[in-house]
Formats: sequence, structure tokens, C-alpha cells
Amino acid sequence: MKKKLPQKQPAKASLKRENKITFSLNEKEFNMMRQYLDKHKIENQSRWIREVVMSYLWKKTEEDYPTLFNENEIRK
Repeated sequence: MKKKLPQKQPAKASLKRENKITFSLNEKEFNMMRQYLDKHKIENQSRWIREVVMSYLWKKTEEDYPTLFNENEIRK
């Protein structure tokens, strides 16, 4: 008896990636990125770039989040 493979659920309309961003790299930047992708065996370049950018933005958002006390007041 064949096992049924789970089918992919359709993505929610709000989570579909329909917006595109285009950017340019010079030759050195492009080669460096290609070497990194090859070395780490990353096949999905778009996913990798998205994860790197979004993780950076998430980190910056957490760092810039307003707090009740200043850093100097906390260290006292």
C-alpha cells in the first residue's frame, strides 16, 4: 500500500511574496556572495538574501525598541 505524501497547503493571501526588490552588486561583491553560497551549499539564493536582510532588520528593531530606562541608568 502506498503512503500518501502530505500536500503543500496553499499560502495565505497575506503571506504571498508579490513585492520585488532589485539591487546591483559590483563584481567583487557578486563574487564574494557566490563564493559564500557555494561554500555553504546554499541553493536558494533568494531565500538566503531575504533571511539575512530580515534577521538584520529584526535585530535592529529590537535594539532600537524604546525602554523605560536609559542604558546608563540601568548600569548604575
